Order: sequence, then C-alpha cells, then structure tokens
Amino acid sequence: MTPRLLGACCAIGLWLLLCLWAWRQSRRRAARLAQAGRDLRAPADETAVLVAHASQTGQAEALAAQTAETLRRGGLPARVAALGQLDPASMSRYRRLLVVASTYGEGDPPDNAALFVEKVMAAQQAGTLALAHLRYAVLALGDSSYRHFCGFGRQVDAWLREHGARPLFDRVEADKADPAALRHWQRHLGQLTGCAGLPDWEAPAYQPWRLARRSLLNPGSQGGPCFHLELEPLGEPSAWTAGDIAEIAPRDGRGGALLPYRAYSVASVPADGALHLLVRQVRDAQGRLGPGSGWLTELAQPGDTIDLRLRSNANFHPPADGRPLLLIGNGTGLAGLRALLKARIAAGHDRNWLVFGERQAEHDWFYRAEIQRWLAQGRLQRLDAVFSRDAPTRRYVQHALADAAADVAAWVRAGADIYVCGSLQGMAQGVDEALAAILGEEGLAGLRRANRYRRDVY
Repeated sequence: MTPRLLGACCAIGLWLLLCLWAWRQSRRRAARLAQAGRDLRAPADETAVLVAHASQTGQAEALAAQTAETLRRGGLPARVAALGQLDPASMSRYRRLLVVASTYGEGDPPDNAALFVEKVMAAQQAGTLALAHLRYAVLALGDSSYRHFCGFGRQVDAWLREHGARPLFDRVEADKADPAALRHWQRHLGQLTGCAGLPDWEAPAYQPWRLARRSLLNPGSQGGPCFHLELEPLGEPSAWTAGDIAEIAPRDGRGGALLPYRAYSVASVPADGALHLLVRQVRDAQGRLGPGSGWLTELAQPGDTIDLRLRSNANFHPPADGRPLLLIGNGTGLAGLRALLKARIAAGHDRNWLVFGERQAEHDWFYRAEIQRWLAQGRLQRLDAVFSRDAPTRRYVQHALADAAADVAAWVRAGADIYVCGSLQGMAQGVDEALAAILGEEGLAGLRRANRYRRDVY
C-alpha cells in the first residue's frame, strides 16, 4: 500500500470514527430528552424539584445535571429537562423549579429554549398562566463582554415573577461560568436541601489567615451569642470590596481536617487593616455547635490559622456615585451593611439611611457607638433601630418601613437604591411585602429591573 493510499485510509477511518462518536452522542442525547419527557408527564412527588436548562453549547445542561445530583445527595428527588420541553401542564405538576439558563448572542434564548419562548412565554404575556404555586430560582450564565449580559436568564426570572411564581432565592449570575458564582449557587442548593455540608463541585483553594481578635458583642442576650472577629492575612494582603463574602473552611478541631465551607458577609473594608466578621454561634437541638460558627467562635483560638477564600459579590457592591442608599437588615446581616456604610463614608457619600432590627437594645445593638457616631457626624442621615423584645407587641424592620412609608417613597423617587442583608426567612419576605405596599408591585418590579433593589439574604 502506497503512503498516499495509507493516509487516505487513515483519514477515512478517523472520519468514520468521528461519525460513529457523533451518532452515539446524538442517540444518548435523544435518550436523555425522551427520558426527561417521560419524567415530565409522570406524577411528581410534592418534594420533587424540576431542573430545567436552556443550553446552547452544553454547559448549562451539564450544570443542570450537577444541580440535580447535588439535590439528590441532599435527599431531594430531582428531574432534569430542557426548558423547551416545559409547557403549562408540566409546570403545574411541580412546586419547585430551578432554571439554568445560558444567553445566546445579544440576549437571545438558546436554541433548545426557543419553543418555550414561543409557545409558553409569548403566549402567556396576557397573564393567563397562574404560577402562584411555584417557587423557583435562576442560575443565569453569560459573558459580560456582551451588551445584554445574562439577558435570557433575566428574562426568565422576570417572566416567572410576573406570573406569580415566588423566588426561592435571588437570581445568581455567572460571568463565563465564574467558579465563585457557581459556589454561591451551590450554597443555595445546600440551604434548599438543609445540608450545608455538601461537597464543592471543584477542589477548593483557600488562603491562610490569622484569627487576631474575637470579642462577644451581646452578653446577656436572649438570642445566641454574637462575636466580632478580626482576621489578618498570612502572606500577601488580600483585597476585597464592601459587599463581598468570606468563605471559611472550618475544622473538626484544632489541627483537624477541613470541613465544607461556610459563608459570611464581610463587615469591614481593606482600609480597616483586617477582615471583620459578625458571627452568631449556632447550636442544634442536642446542644452541639454548628461546624462553621463553632469553629470561629469557640474552637479556634486567637493566633490560630483560619482557612479562608474571598468571593466577589458584585451585585451587593456599593454604587460608585453618591445616590441615596436605604440599607435594611437584621441580626448578623448588619455585617454587610456596616461594610457598605464604611465604603460610602470613605468615598464622601453621606445620603445613607439604616434600618436595623434585633431583639433588645440593651444587649443586641451591635456596633452601636460607631453607628451613632456616624449619625452625629452626618455621615448617616437617618437611623431606625427596631428591637422586637423591647415593646409589648413585636416590631421588626418591615414595621419600621411601613411607619416611614412616605419617606421611603420619597427616597426612591430621589434615586435611592435599596440594599437588604440578613435573614431570608421572615425578614426578607417581610421587607418585600412592605416595599410592595409602599411602592406598588410594579414600582418594586421596576427597582428590580433597574438593579436598584439588591439583597444578600441567607
């Protein structure tokens, strides 16, 4: 056989192998879609979660599969389908929906979601589809170099909300599949399953920090003890922005093995010279310390090394200009709001209003002297502190907002952004309802669309 003939035979063989591989991939994909269709038509348990993907290159489909596997590990049944396979009948069978949505081109839906856009979203614009039974969340994939970053994911999020579906947690946006954003999504999945210790999708990389100082802030409180912690980097100084998250890998004892990470809002800015945390110690029904809070507030001692990585939380960064800011939070949510206030004050932006809630002013007024100093200096224009156990009837931050409804509306008309940090259960929903009553449903939806309503809730 001549070299030319041998080369031609090899080329034909490689081409045939490639065709066989493509055929087998197509068969497998068709089988997956067929199984997904059967699952969609089958009766669904009330605990089942439907994970739908809008995928152009396969990335969203792969992340949807990882999402479903994480839910199953956490004890929740999960089914996976392409978004284009969903219709009103299938959506009515589920109580929870997670959407992993890519954006194609300049804000367009991927090909496998086109049918959903045409047959479901476009056909139901008049509001005839009722989704009040549905709780949902969206992982939006995109590329910030495009003008309509995460455009389709944002469209799906807005459409679901407009038709009565309620978010399980706020939309997560991943720029070029940013690992930090995907960890944020995983953290929400852990909260959804009630298993905070689910493993990372990729090997974690931590930096060593030293626990420099720790102090109890609320002795005598009716609630769990809260601690102020200061950590200093060992090695190159690390930078962060107000609103960012510290992911801590606790240990099962001093010198013990690393455990899955816990996330905490950073309470300081780099100019403070240390990373500050506000951590409430948690114990379970048997009195056992929570892995994260127990490590930080009791097991680790000043001088010990803390394994930490910083996660950018761009959606909670402060605006660059001096627009008014309405900051709302409760409990340890004050940590993220404190960092925002520090950044605003350093930038010379004083149009700040803080609404904060806790149990008792005598015991739970975290950072009181500092905040009242800012108020006296005019760095903080208004402060509403609400303490639920100090009055005959329980009052929370949402009640303070309702009492100040006219002023809240005036601040929003003046261009204020609203930042919320603290408990997802109770506080965040109560604030949502209070703001909807003050601004109207469409007014609050408009703030969301303009990214003027930002939340870091957990």
